[in-house]
Amino acid sequence: MIMIQPYDKGSMGQIEKAIQMSDVGLTPNNDGQVIRLNIPSLTEERRKDLVKLASKMAEEGKVAIRNIRRDAIDDVRKQEKNSDISKDESRDLQDDIQKVTDKFTNKIDDLLKSKETDIMTV
Repeated sequence: MIMIQPYDKGSMGQIEKAIQMSDVGLTPNNDGQVIRLNIPSLTEERRKDLVKLASKMAEEGKVAIRNIRRDAIDDVRKQEKNSDISKDESRDLQDDIQKVTDKFTNKIDDLLKSKETDIMTV
Protein backbone atom coordinates (compact mmCIF):
# COMPACT_ATOMS: atom_id res chain seq x y z
CA MET A 1 0.00 0.00 0.00
CA ILE A 2 1.18 3.49 -0.85
CA MET A 3 -0.05 6.33 1.32
CA ILE A 4 0.03 9.88 -0.07
CA GLN A 5 -0.36 12.71 2.43
CA PRO A 6 -0.25 16.03 0.59
CA TYR A 7 0.92 19.15 2.38
CA ASP A 8 -1.94 21.13 0.84
CA LYS A 9 -5.22 19.35 1.63
CA GLY A 10 -6.95 21.36 -1.10
CA SER A 11 -5.01 19.48 -3.76
CA MET A 12 -6.36 16.06 -2.71
CA GLY A 13 -8.98 16.03 -5.48
CA GLN A 14 -6.44 16.96 -8.15
CA ILE A 15 -4.01 14.28 -6.99
CA GLU A 16 -6.78 11.68 -6.94
CA LYS A 17 -7.93 12.67 -10.44
CA ALA A 18 -4.36 12.56 -11.78
CA ILE A 19 -3.85 9.04 -10.40
CA GLN A 20 -7.12 7.84 -11.94
CA MET A 21 -6.26 9.33 -15.34
CA SER A 22 -2.67 8.01 -15.31
CA ASP A 23 -3.71 4.51 -16.44
CA VAL A 24 -1.43 2.74 -13.97
CA GLY A 25 -4.19 0.38 -12.90
CA LEU A 26 -4.49 1.70 -9.34
CA THR A 27 -7.65 3.03 -7.71
CA PRO A 28 -7.08 5.78 -5.13
CA ASN A 29 -9.03 5.76 -1.85
CA ASN A 30 -9.44 9.27 -0.44
CA ASP A 31 -10.49 9.67 3.20
CA GLY A 32 -9.96 13.44 3.38
CA GLN A 33 -6.58 13.19 5.11
CA VAL A 34 -4.57 10.78 2.94
CA ILE A 35 -4.88 8.97 -0.37
CA ARG A 36 -4.27 5.22 -0.20
CA LEU A 37 -3.25 3.15 -3.19
CA ASN A 38 -3.62 -0.60 -2.77
CA ILE A 39 -1.04 -2.40 -4.86
CA PRO A 40 -2.13 -5.97 -5.59
CA SER A 41 0.38 -8.80 -5.58
CA LEU A 42 1.64 -9.70 -9.02
CA THR A 43 -0.08 -12.62 -10.70
CA GLU A 44 1.51 -14.47 -13.60
CA GLU A 45 -0.90 -12.74 -15.99
CA ARG A 46 0.02 -9.29 -14.65
CA ARG A 47 3.72 -10.17 -14.89
CA LYS A 48 3.26 -11.10 -18.56
CA ASP A 49 1.46 -7.79 -19.16
CA LEU A 50 4.37 -5.95 -17.56
CA VAL A 51 6.83 -7.82 -19.79
CA LYS A 52 4.78 -6.80 -22.84
CA LEU A 53 4.79 -3.20 -21.65
CA ALA A 54 8.57 -3.31 -21.14
CA SER A 55 8.99 -4.77 -24.64
CA LYS A 56 6.86 -2.01 -26.11
CA MET A 57 8.90 0.65 -24.33
CA ALA A 58 12.14 -0.96 -25.52
CA GLU A 59 10.89 -0.96 -29.10
CA GLU A 60 9.97 2.73 -28.80
CA GLY A 61 13.51 3.41 -27.59
CA LYS A 62 14.98 1.56 -30.56
CA VAL A 63 12.77 3.52 -32.95
CA ALA A 64 13.96 6.78 -31.37
CA ILE A 65 17.59 5.69 -31.79
CA ARG A 66 17.00 4.77 -35.43
CA ASN A 67 15.38 8.17 -36.05
CA ILE A 68 18.43 9.90 -34.57
CA ARG A 69 20.65 7.73 -36.78
CA ARG A 70 18.65 8.71 -39.86
CA ASP A 71 18.95 12.42 -39.04
CA ALA A 72 22.69 12.14 -38.39
CA ILE A 73 23.32 10.27 -41.64
CA ASP A 74 21.24 12.82 -43.54
CA ASP A 75 23.41 15.60 -42.10
CA VAL A 76 26.59 13.77 -43.14
CA ARG A 77 25.23 13.28 -46.66
CA LYS A 78 24.35 16.98 -46.91
CA GLN A 79 27.88 17.88 -45.87
CA GLU A 80 29.24 15.52 -48.51
CA LYS A 81 26.91 16.98 -51.14
CA ASN A 82 28.04 20.52 -50.23
CA SER A 83 31.68 19.36 -50.54
CA ASP A 84 32.35 20.12 -46.88
CA ILE A 85 33.70 16.58 -46.39
CA SER A 86 35.04 13.93 -48.74
CA LYS A 87 33.32 10.68 -49.69
CA ASP A 88 35.77 8.72 -47.53
CA GLU A 89 35.06 10.91 -44.50
CA SER A 90 31.35 10.59 -45.16
CA ARG A 91 31.57 6.80 -45.33
CA ASP A 92 33.66 6.68 -42.13
CA LEU A 93 31.22 8.93 -40.29
CA GLN A 94 28.25 6.87 -41.45
CA ASP A 95 30.00 3.69 -40.26
CA ASP A 96 30.70 5.32 -36.89
CA ILE A 97 27.06 6.40 -36.60
CA GLN A 98 25.93 2.86 -37.38
CA LYS A 99 28.31 1.40 -34.78
CA VAL A 100 26.97 3.73 -32.09
CA THR A 101 23.40 2.89 -33.12
CA ASP A 102 24.13 -0.84 -32.89
CA LYS A 103 25.82 -0.38 -29.50
CA PHE A 104 22.82 1.35 -27.95
CA THR A 105 20.28 -0.94 -29.62
CA ASN A 106 22.12 -3.92 -28.13
CA LYS A 107 22.20 -2.18 -24.76
CA ILE A 108 18.41 -1.77 -24.88
CA ASP A 109 18.06 -5.48 -25.74
CA ASP A 110 20.29 -6.46 -22.81
CA LEU A 111 18.38 -4.23 -20.41
CA LEU A 112 15.07 -5.66 -21.63
CA LYS A 113 16.26 -9.23 -21.05
CA SER A 114 17.39 -8.29 -17.56
CA LYS A 115 14.09 -6.57 -16.79
CA GLU A 116 12.07 -9.54 -18.12
CA THR A 117 14.01 -11.82 -15.78
CA ASP A 118 13.36 -9.47 -12.85
CA ILE A 119 9.65 -9.23 -13.59
CA MET A 120 9.08 -12.96 -14.08
CA THR A 121 11.03 -13.93 -10.94
CA VAL A 122 8.60 -14.77 -8.17
